[in-house]
Amino acid sequence: MSNTRSYEERKDIPKEFTWAVEDLYESDAAWKADLEKIKSMLPQIESYQGTLSKSADTLLCFLKLQDELALLLDRFANYSMRKADEDTRNTTYQGYKDQTTGIYVAVTSALSFAEPEILEIPDAILDGFYQEQPALCTYQRYLNDIRRKKAHILSNAEEKILAAAGDLAQAPDDIFGLLNNADLTFDSVTDIEGNRLSVTHASFIPLLQNYDRNIRKDAFESLYKTYAKHKNTSAAILSSQMKQLNFFAKMRKYNSPLEAALDNTNVNPNVYYNLIETVHENMESMYKYIRLRKKLLNVEELHMYDLYVPMVSNAERTISFDETKNNICKALSVLGDDYTALLEEGFSNRWIDVYENSGKRSGAYSCGCRIHPLILLNYKDNLDSEFTTAHEMGHALHSYLSNQNQPVIDSDYVIFVAEVASTCNEALLMQYLLKKTTDKKERAYLINYFLEQFRTTLYRQTMFAEFELKMSQMIQNGESINAETACSVYHDLIDLYFGKEIVHDTKIDLEWARIPHFYYNFYVYQYATGFSAAIALSQKILHEGESAVSAYKKNFLSAGCSKDPVSILKDAGVDMSTKKPIEEALQLFDSLIDEMEALMR
Repeated sequence: MSNTRSYEERKDIPKEFTWAVEDLYESDAAWKADLEKIKSMLPQIESYQGTLSKSADTLLCFLKLQDELALLLDRFANYSMRKADEDTRNTTYQGYKDQTTGIYVAVTSALSFAEPEILEIPDAILDGFYQEQPALCTYQRYLNDIRRKKAHILSNAEEKILAAAGDLAQAPDDIFGLLNNADLTFDSVTDIEGNRLSVTHASFIPLLQNYDRNIRKDAFESLYKTYAKHKNTSAAILSSQMKQLNFFAKMRKYNSPLEAALDNTNVNPNVYYNLIETVHENMESMYKYIRLRKKLLNVEELHMYDLYVPMVSNAERTISFDETKNNICKALSVLGDDYTALLEEGFSNRWIDVYENSGKRSGAYSCGCRIHPLILLNYKDNLDSEFTTAHEMGHALHSYLSNQNQPVIDSDYVIFVAEVASTCNEALLMQYLLKKTTDKKERAYLINYFLEQFRTTLYRQTMFAEFELKMSQMIQNGESINAETACSVYHDLIDLYFGKEIVHDTKIDLEWARIPHFYYNFYVYQYATGFSAAIALSQKILHEGESAVSAYKKNFLSAGCSKDPVSILKDAGVDMSTKKPIEEALQLFDSLIDEMEALMR
């Protein structure tokens, strides 16, 4: 199997494999100086209260000050949060992270008067402002976006109360993060030679990919045995999350937390329901995949811990980080020399924190710092880490290009499109690797990986989205979320999404307890919609060439939030207001199953 390279202590990692957080601040003292600067700006912000409708110049000055504060907060927050993630056991930086949360609450409170005042400006006066002060047109999209939500913006006093409650609203996510990343530990497992293998968040999936079925089973049971011990705590945290979302949705006069969450990004809830409905209509493809997996693994019973092991034996190989970088640059060269140059800059100038160390936050992410993006990995020398790297670089360059090409107010793309660029990178890398190989077994191994992307992204994330929706609806209906009810709902979804050809190991009913995205406010569905859009865009890039590449880079990667997200994707050539992209992605999944079966004959 592939290496599971990690370091016991962070100080042992060579510098070139760590991210350059010092590009944000050279020292903690510099961060603390900006903390005081931010605090000093809050009275300036509040001094505009009651004045935003007085003149075009006053409104413009306020919006520019807001931009200045946003730029300062970007650097300030990224430093504290990135340092906290390097080692979640470090109480100093956990304290900095807590201070950052408090500052955001204070900033939100100071700005709470703005939206109500902007809403009160009559249309005729605001139109006159644009004529008097053309520079205000830079903020027109932002102002219109506020005004379209007029029914959900409260009075100044009420907005201050909700802003002050922001710290409480963050608590479920914070508590989950500390429990999951810092407090929970899992029993190690033993291989056939007597070697002890650590079970961590980062090593769990690689262990499930092990060809030794006993290792897979033992790792599965080790992880969920620990979660079972804390299931009541986990359910209480999840219940608190759903309650706080329901509270804020009700206060803002939305019909549901789902409607409130999607309205933040100007996405119709029908997109969410369409996704679930379309996947339900294509469950037979998933069941077909499960039957193929059972057949190719040659097992009498297929278990939940058998879902990740490759169906092609002895085809995987070690993939160094250097090889990953080289493959990614070659695969994405179809996007042009300018795109490749940015990739190489990121790889060469320490945008990436590469390897795992004790206490480091699990998983992977990219944050679009304005100085330059910063990417957290827990890299293993395998195919999955290669694709994760391509994925996070997609996020990074999306952020970079939007920051470079849009004004501050329009530069931060919304979460609905957040997974498109990242997944498009993965699809292009897959097509490059498939084209490069001449070995049928290697091709089958790659198709196996591609199939797993469909299973884990389109089907599994939709299942997560459906679970999150059901949990939210339970709170809305006055029902109780506890370990028993959460496991019961999850149990039924496992049956629906995986069918009868797999043994339902009851421990999997606790999987919800380890998923951090349930604290991201209806985020997960966008993995599935983003995956569908990315598959469509990658096919256009490969088949249509320069015209599709130009539309993708100009109309999507550089667009930020200059339009609503569905319109931005339409401009790039994909209409997510319909079921078509999801249906076409699922059709590709079905055809890949057929090709896999043919190759393995």
